Amino acid sequence: MHDRGTFDSLDFVYTPCADPAAEVAHLTDILGARLVFAIEAFGARVAMVELAGGPPALVLADHLDGERPILVYRVSDLDAALAELESRGWHREPTFGIPHGPCCALSTPGGTRLALYELTRPEVAERLAGRRDF
Repeated sequence: MHDRGTFDSLDFVYTPCADPAAEVAHLTDILGARLVFAIEAFGARVAMVELAGGPPALVLADHLDGERPILVYRVSDLDAALAELESRGWHREPTFGIPHGPCCALSTPGGTRLALYELTRPEVAERLAGRRDF
């Protein structure tokens, strides 16, 4: 049996969205989601909503390419997780940052979009909570 110890939790479903403001209105007004934040910065609009009491949160972003969401998993040590995946034959991709910490996208042959991140800035959640730019 395969040890699934690399992935700690699915924290975010990061999804492309042409109009985050309209989507937030629908999700909150019709479906009862809770708005965590709605930020407009650097020419992009990003909003986070929660549909349930815990993860994963839904992150709506108008700057993402494609139509498929990205499943963003937290790991305790990003470098160690990437090294472990490389030892299994995965080819390293560039690391980038998200507000919560360093992140790396993972490609799959079938087009599933995944990313791993390490929570190095836990204070970001509190800092962004309640912000509403749109």
